[in-house]
Amino acid sequence: MRGLRLKFMLWLYDHSSRIYAKIFKAGKTPWGIAKEEFLQYPKNSLGYKLGEFYRDKGFDVMPTLENHDVFHILTETDTQIKDEIAMQYLLFGNSKLSLYLIGMLLVGTFIFPEHFRYYRSSYRKGQAMKKFHHLEFKEYLHMNVQVLRQSFYTKHIYAYIKN
Repeated sequence: MRGLRLKFMLWLYDHSSRIYAKIFKAGKTPWGIAKEEFLQYPKNSLGYKLGEFYRDKGFDVMPTLENHDVFHILTETDTQIKDEIAMQYLLFGNSKLSLYLIGMLLVGTFIFPEHFRYYRSSYRKGQAMKKFHHLEFKEYLHMNVQVLRQSFYTKHIYAYIKN
């Protein structure tokens, strides 16, 4: 039964993310950076870590959804389906609100209720962080990824990131 739930959720996530990108991100400009180009950024930069993420996961860049991949890196959230649902909880805790997010929370929690503790802790993690879900991270690709991570928890460093 778990295998069937997983297959359904993977199918739903794959198709819904494409539709989300076409409909809700239609006016957004893609970054226009190939996944290999990210590896040309300095070693500890966000850009380089994004290149490693794409390479190691075997993912391609989904135009207009690049920020979502950055969220994985900065929050250190994996990409298994339970983690994708947890990411939506984290973003909800960080005050992001969208139809897609609400749908993922409802469907994901219903299909995988056994991970609810993880989802709740992800929500709380998002609440504890400075608001970041609205930032466009393309302009931060050159920055050290550890400094960026810390900036979500430290007011002093956060001053370097525009609201």
